[in-house]
Parts: sequence; structure tokens; C-alpha cells
Amino acid sequence: MAKSLASEINIVEALGQIAKEKNLGADMVLQTLRSSLVGAARKYLGVQKNVEADIDQAKGSIRCVLRVEVVDDLPDYPDDLTPEDQLIFDEKYMLVNEAKQYQPSIRIGDKLEVEIPIAAFGRAAISVAKQSLTQKVREVERQRVYDDYRDRIGTIVTGSVQQVDRGDILVNLGRTEAIVPSREQIRKERYRQGDSIRAYICDVAQNSKGPQVVLSRTHPEFLAKLFELEVPEIYDEIVEIRAVSRDPGFRAKIAVYSRDERIDPVGACVGMKGNRVQAIVRELSNERVDIIHWTEDLAAYVKRLFSPADVKKVIPCEDNRVVVVVSNEDLSLAIGRSGQNVRLSSKLLGKEIDVYGEDDFNALSEEERTDISKATR
Repeated sequence: MAKSLASEINIVEALGQIAKEKNLGADMVLQTLRSSLVGAARKYLGVQKNVEADIDQAKGSIRCVLRVEVVDDLPDYPDDLTPEDQLIFDEKYMLVNEAKQYQPSIRIGDKLEVEIPIAAFGRAAISVAKQSLTQKVREVERQRVYDDYRDRIGTIVTGSVQQVDRGDILVNLGRTEAIVPSREQIRKERYRQGDSIRAYICDVAQNSKGPQVVLSRTHPEFLAKLFELEVPEIYDEIVEIRAVSRDPGFRAKIAVYSRDERIDPVGACVGMKGNRVQAIVRELSNERVDIIHWTEDLAAYVKRLFSPADVKKVIPCEDNRVVVVVSNEDLSLAIGRSGQNVRLSSKLLGKEIDVYGEDDFNALSEEERTDISKATR
């Protein structure tokens, strides 16, 4: 009967297949099965005592054995045991009256060893063991996926749109499902089921359903990674991206620097006839990308940030602020629509920027202009 039941459920035979399909270590699968069988055996016996499960893969056999020491009184716990360890300690001993139910001739001090027939567990108990194994395999697989994608934070992935749910895009990455929250989407983009989508992994969370990969198409680093893919000089670390700022889907600024004086970092990013930057612009739904040559010279850098506006003065201030004076006719160009150019330039510079037209700056009171001068480094 035991052989028949074991053959029917294919427990031992299935071990190798599970380990192979899930790319899991056989030792882990065996340990999980042992734990499941021990739990089922204890449930069958109705006692929380030491049960050992022996599995012989070569022979395809399973044995569950109750092994305890028979005593007339349970021994005292060692002083350093935790409550959990105390339960494990008790499992190794059985009172003589209880042990006689399994072996009437047993005496105090003897070792009781009773084999528990697998067939006696019943189909329900074996089913619990299989479910426990399946759950453990699922948990290990989820942890592996979580660890894998956790290590890939900061990289770009491509998937297919599974569905759009309340503004969030659910993406099938093959091994797991990812989400592009509405806040991480370029507002003017629209996706439908089955569409291909490329995005930046910005976070990976662990929840009850498994790893939740959070993707973004608005993150500044998404733009940086796209340049790294399109520009070999960036991938080879000859050209370095120093800063990125974005108004996703509309405009972005990226500051680049070359470690090799013979290579123009802006030209490398633009590419022949603009092919490199245009590939990125198309990926970002025609987001305009300004590429700025980074320099340590603050005045020169600010002038490049606001080009083609004519910058007349650059006044650095102590409170992490810079005052920029431009020609009157270029004031609106320097500020940009709804202040967009100033915001992007401030992020790229890492300082707050106040922009004045020449007439507005000259119209400041002597005290106001003196305050600005005092703040000058």
C-alpha cells in the first residue's frame, strides 16, 4: 500500500523534476519535503514529538520514524534555552505511559523507535505535504526574482503591456510583473495591451503576491541610461554625464564632460547628423533634449545653460543662489515657458537661479544691488 501510494503521488520522482525546472538545489527541496512529511506524521500520531523523515532518492523510498527517549519525568530545561528551543528539547522525550501505547514492553531509559507507514497518513496528509513543498518552492522562486531585480535597480528593461489599471501600467517582464505608476509616466503617452514598453527600474518592493518591480519613464536617470546605450563614449567612460534634469515629455537638459580633450562630449552625444540624440528623442515622445558641455567655470557653465540667450552677468551668492542678468530681449527666452528653462537650469547647476533683464537689474535700488554684491563670493 505504501509503495502504491508513493508511486501514485510521485513524491520522490518529482523531486528531481522540481529542482531542475525551478533551478533549485536538491538539498533545499529535500529539506522542504522532510519538514512537510514530519508535520503530516505528527498530525497523524497526534503528538508533537521527534519525527524524522528519511528519503532515499536512489531507491525512491520514504520512511517516517518516531524516535524518542523514554523517561518517567521530563528533564529540566538548561538555563540558556529560549521558549522555542524548550519545545524542541521536549520533543526528544516521551513519558513511559505514553510510550507503552506504541510498545508495551518499553522501559524507562529505552529508545523508542516506531516507523510510521506513509500510507497511513492518508491522501489528505500527503496533499498537505505537497502543498507545503509547492509553497516553499514558490517562496524561493519569488525571493530569487526579488534579489535578481533588486540588483538591477538603475537599469533599463523592456516588457510588454499587460493591462492599464486605473492609470497604472502593468508590464509583463517574463519572470515577473512590473508596474509603471501614473506618476512615473510621460503624461502625453498612451499605451495599450500588447504594446512594447521600455523603462527604468527605480525600485523593487516585496509584497504578499511576490516582488513588485516599479518602473519609471520620467526619472532623470532613465535619460542618462538611454544616452549610455546610444553613445559608446559614455559606455566606455570617456564621456561622463555630470547632471540631468527633465520636464518629462517636453524638455530636458543634460550636462556632459569629456575626459579626453580630443573628444567633443556634445558632438559625441549628438552623433552623426544627430542620429544618436534623435533616437533618444523618439523614445521619449519627442522630448526636447539640450546637451550642455559641463565646466568648472561657473560663469561659462551658466552661459551655456542659458544659450542662446545673451547672458550679461553671472553673480554667485553665498546662499547657494546665482543671479543671472540677460539682455532685455532675451529675458523671456532665458526664463522659458512657465519658468521651465530656469527650473531645469537650476537643477542642472544645483543652485537656485534668479534671472533679471538688464533694465530690471539696473532698476533695483542701490540697497538691493548692494545686498546682492555683499552676497557675492
